[in-house]
Amino acid sequence: MNAIQVISLTLLSALAANAQVIVPGRCPRPLVQKNFDAAQYLGTWYDIQRLPHAFQKGECSTATYSLRSPGVVGVLNRELLADGSINSISGSATAKDPSEPAKLLVSFFENSPPAPYWVLSTDYHSYSLVYSCTDLGVLHVEFAWIMSREPTLSEETMEELHSTLSSIGVSVDKLITTNQDVAYCSAMNQ
Repeated sequence: MNAIQVISLTLLSALAANAQVIVPGRCPRPLVQKNFDAAQYLGTWYDIQRLPHAFQKGECSTATYSLRSPGVVGVLNRELLADGSINSISGSATAKDPSEPAKLLVSFFENSPPAPYWVLSTDYHSYSLVYSCTDLGVLHVEFAWIMSREPTLSEETMEELHSTLSSIGVSVDKLITTNQDVAYCSAMNQ
């Protein structure tokens, strides 16, 4: 085995152990939301379904977006952990290319590379479909979130969003449904 194969195999093993979705080949380049308007996107979104990943382990997950400064969106992600504590992380998102405002880069840690955050589809008032993908040589790791302005989303909308994800090669059978039960999530509102 050459060094690249050893590194790729090691990285693949580490990511797989953390329940990441790793796929052969390079990242797809899906179409994103036309005429994306970050101002309309601001506010709170509830996580309805997502691909599994190591950095989101709780339930009742929300993402709240605010305008920090022109061209910079503040990001606050919150979740309820199994022990009853609330985990949160804040960061920022910017559009690398103003001509493609739905292709954002999000950062949560200083001096760490930003991650893609592509809004594939949204109507701003009920649903959002977000996709992120990073190439790792001959593999790629992907993330997807189906979000809603309310803790639930219609089955019809879910089917449409699943269809969009399937069309770019995402295995929708790997999506995890987030518990957004009002009683269970009540600690998030305190």
